[in-house]
Amino acid sequence: MNIPNILTVIRLLLIPVFISIFFSSMDNNILYATYVFALAGITDVLDGYIARKYNLVTKWGTVLDPLADKLMQITVLICFTIAKYLSVWVIVVIGIKELLMITGGLFLFYGKDKTVIPANKFGKIATISFYIAILAFAFELNHIVSYSLIIITIVLTLSAFVNYLIGFKNVSMGNNNKCVDK
Repeated sequence: MNIPNILTVIRLLLIPVFISIFFSSMDNNILYATYVFALAGITDVLDGYIARKYNLVTKWGTVLDPLADKLMQITVLICFTIAKYLSVWVIVVIGIKELLMITGGLFLFYGKDKTVIPANKFGKIATISFYIAILAFAFELNHIVSYSLIIITIVLTLSAFVNYLIGFKNVSMGNNNKCVDK
């Protein structure tokens, strides 16, 4: 197991840490949980950078990295919805998209000779937007600003999803152009 894959596993292990802190009775629990979320984001950036820079990209990492990201995002959405920071419709839209992405990714990986549609710029921009929106809620920025950021995140997430659907269709039909982000 190489360093990028270890960082991905650490990100997976941060999920129960986030949940434990988020729902703890300690002072500033939401803030501390958000720091764990930010740390997970840092591990995501680092593992991608290290994997590409040192040619340490593996099939295992290509599959597990986005899975870890999606599981962390769904976890954060659920927790922030339970705590009433976010409306239920936000988790419905983003959650369904993420679950469809996980399902489609597993289908391609196990059903299409371990095919993986790599992350693209649309997905990366949507992820960055998600982190910014969650930080805005956690740091209790202006309500209008926070909700505007989550709306922007949803639009970007849906745009990324459409792009992934095109990639999924191309791969499913045997087209080598796996994504429209070239």
